[in-house]
Amino acid sequence: MTDLLVADAELPRQGGPERALTEVAVGVLIDPQDRFLLTSRPPGKVYAGYWEFPGGKVEAGESVAQALRRELQEEIGVTVGMVYAWRDMLVDYPHARVRLQVCQVFDWVGPLHMREGQQFGWQTLPLTLSPVLPGTLPILQWLADPGALLRRTK
Repeated sequence: MTDLLVADAELPRQGGPERALTEVAVGVLIDPQDRFLLTSRPPGKVYAGYWEFPGGKVEAGESVAQALRRELQEEIGVTVGMVYAWRDMLVDYPHARVRLQVCQVFDWVGPLHMREGQQFGWQTLPLTLSPVLPGTLPILQWLADPGALLRRTK
């Protein structure tokens, strides 16, 4: 069963309860020190300035891994190697319903380039960054599990 999070439940849902579900590939990039990458939402987007794991929409005909590779290249300028599917969840935001398909990534090439005006931070728990996007909070809870990492880098 997929987890469900209703974000900002007190706010009305744009488009009503039957709005389309958007598929989103989310990358938890983990470095050799077991730190994970968070990026801020770019200016002009919903929840601008909130911290999240990078990723984006899965386009028609793309697999989650393909979408994640494309999005990470477009957004932060890295070329991703293996993508490890991890968990998924539904998030009902006031502006959209999304299925977050969360993957762990240990292998990428290239320095980070924030191409959308966002910021980035390598983090461990507890976080030193805020505010955090509501859909990011469950992923952080999953990372708190000592057995959370699917594969460690060498």
